[in-house]
Amino acid sequence: MTTTADIHEPTFLAGDEFSIPTFRLLKQDGTLFDGARAPDLEHDKALAIYHAMVATRVLDERMLAAQRQGRLSFYMQCTGEEAAVVGATAALDDADMIMAQYREQGALVYRGFTFDEFMNQLFGNELDYGKGRQMPIHYGSRKLHYMTISSPLGTQIPQATGYAYGQKLAGDGKCTTVFFGEGAASEGDFHAALNMAAVHEVPVIFFCRNNGYAISTPSIEQFAADGVAPRAFGYRMHVIRVDGNDILAVYSATQEARRIAVENNKPVLIEAMSYRLAAHSSSDDPSGYRSKKEEEAWREKDPILRMQRWLIDLGWWNDDEEKALQESLRREVLETMKRAEKRPPPPLDSLVTDVYADVTPELQRQLDALKTHIRQYPDAYPKGARSLDPDVRAGDDVAAKGGE
Repeated sequence: MTTTADIHEPTFLAGDEFSIPTFRLLKQDGTLFDGARAPDLEHDKALAIYHAMVATRVLDERMLAAQRQGRLSFYMQCTGEEAAVVGATAALDDADMIMAQYREQGALVYRGFTFDEFMNQLFGNELDYGKGRQMPIHYGSRKLHYMTISSPLGTQIPQATGYAYGQKLAGDGKCTTVFFGEGAASEGDFHAALNMAAVHEVPVIFFCRNNGYAISTPSIEQFAADGVAPRAFGYRMHVIRVDGNDILAVYSATQEARRIAVENNKPVLIEAMSYRLAAHSSSDDPSGYRSKKEEEAWREKDPILRMQRWLIDLGWWNDDEEKALQESLRREVLETMKRAEKRPPPPLDSLVTDVYADVTPELQRQLDALKTHIRQYPDAYPKGARSLDPDVRAGDDVAAKGGE
C-alpha cells in the first residue's frame, strides 16, 4: 500500500531531487577531514586490517605472475578494492555470513584463511575443500562463514536474502553481507533480492563495489541514474554511499549498517565507490577500454597507501615494519605455492561423490569408462592418471611400458 498526497495536474518526477553524498573520513595523506571523527579502532585490530589488505595485494601479485608463467589457469585480483572488502569484513561479527562475488579474497584473509588453503583451491589438489571441481578463485569456508563462490553473476544476491531470513527466524543476532559489483547490480537477481529483503525485513547488507567497470563496460554506460545507491529508495531501504578506498569510512558505514540490520531486522544497501586497478581477470586486457592516465590517477588514491599513512601518523607503523611485512608475505606465498603444486589431485572417485548418499549405477558406469580411457591414454591425462586408485595406477605403469 502506498501513501501519497493528491495532485490535480500531471507532474512527473525523475529522481533528480535525490542527491546522495559520499561518506568520507580519511584524506589520501592519512589525515582526517575537518570535522571527521575516526571510528573506535584499537591498535591490534587496525594492524590486523592493514595486514589483511597487504597480504591480499601480495597474494594477488604473486598469483597473477604464476598464471602468466603457466602454473595457474586463471586468476582475478582485488587490487585497488582492498579497503572496501577488508574494511567491511572487519566491521562484522566473525559468525556473520559472507556471500562473495569473486574479488573478495581479502575477507577470507582477514578471517584467517591461510595461504595454504588459498593455494589448495587455486591448484585444485587433494586438500582443496571443493575437491578440484571449481575453477580457481572459487573459495569457500564453512568454519569462517564464507559461502562458496558461484560463477554465474549475481546468484549470491537473492541467496543472501534467503539466508538472512533464516537468521531472522533463528534470532541469533547475526546478519548476512553479500558483495557484488555494480555490473551485477544490473542483473534481475539484484532487484528481486532487494525487494524480498525489504518486504520480509531481513538482516542483510547489500555491499556494492562500484569499481567503475563491468569487465569493459564503464559505469556511465550501464545506467543513467546516479549510481546504484538511489535504487534503495524504490524498496524503502536504508542506503549509504561511501568512499570505498577510505578504510575508516567503510568500517564505520558497515558497522552502522550491521547495527541497523541486526537490531531492527532491516536490509541496508552500501555503495562503495572504488576502482579496479587490475584487469577484470587474467584473461582481460584493460588497455583496450581505458587509458593509462586514468589508471595512474586512481593509483594515487591507493587504499593501502592511505591507511599506511594514517597508521604512521598515529605512530603505529613504520618503514622498517613495512619492509619486513612485505618480505615475509612474499616468501610465505612462494613457499605455500610450491607445496600446493606438488600435492596430488583429488582421488578420481571423488568426481561422483557428495551428490547422492550412494553412487548411482549410471554414475559408476561413467566413472569406470573414464578410468578405462585414462588407462589407455595416461600421458594425455597426467593429473587424471595420478588421481586414480593404487591398483589402477599400477596398471597405468604397465601400459606405459608397453605391456598388455
